[in-house]
Amino acid sequence: MRLLLWRWRWRWPELRIVVPFAAVAAALWVFGWLAGEVVEGDTTRFDRHLLLALRNPADPSDPLGPLWFEQMARDITALGSVSVLTLVTVAAVVYLAMARRRAAALLVSLCVGGGWALTEVLKGMFDRPRPDLVPHGTMVFTSSFPSSHAAMSAVVYLTLGALLARMEPGRATKLFLMGASLVLTLLVGVSRVYLAVHWPSDVVAGWTVGAAWAVLCWTVMRALQRRGRVETDKEGEGSLEGAGGAEVEGRD
Repeated sequence: MRLLLWRWRWRWPELRIVVPFAAVAAALWVFGWLAGEVVEGDTTRFDRHLLLALRNPADPSDPLGPLWFEQMARDITALGSVSVLTLVTVAAVVYLAMARRRAAALLVSLCVGGGWALTEVLKGMFDRPRPDLVPHGTMVFTSSFPSSHAAMSAVVYLTLGALLARMEPGRATKLFLMGASLVLTLLVGVSRVYLAVHWPSDVVAGWTVGAAWAVLCWTVMRALQRRGRVETDKEGEGSLEGAGGAEVEGRD
């Protein structure tokens, strides 16, 4: 099965470039379209309806669910905060450096730092006010669009999830790691709407720009790994592909 998959990738190697960049282009198109709708005010009705749907109809200042659920939402939203994401990133970078993958550690640092800078630039450009329908469920300090919690959760967790997945040989483990990263990213974004600190469109925009940046960074990392400028995540991976290539060439 692995040999058949490798042959498919070998016969159409351009898909390795086309597919990731098509995903990036699609995500950026969604972000651009959504940004235009936000500027024109066309998302206001949807944003207000969905945000209020998560509140008690008799008392909009009260989120749906018991108090422990509201506290759980605060715990989840903290996973997308600057402090937590910084700790996670530093731990990952230190691990890569200790594992003698210094180029990979540097690239991860640049990817996370670049994603943060991009998010802050976009926030400054749009300068959208925070929701004012109900009291905020947690403290906020910056503008609303796009959600930096949603964007940076996508950048950090999806990038590190993909990095860990490459280090695991089992397909089930790979799917679990990527699935866990995706679920964590989604939960952080949903918690921002539940706590009424972001409009739903802010979160969707954050997801799209964060995912696009994560895919772009990972594509660059893979390309540099193939050129030998960044350490591979699994020892012997390059030699395995080289052996497969020799076999295919011999039979073709």
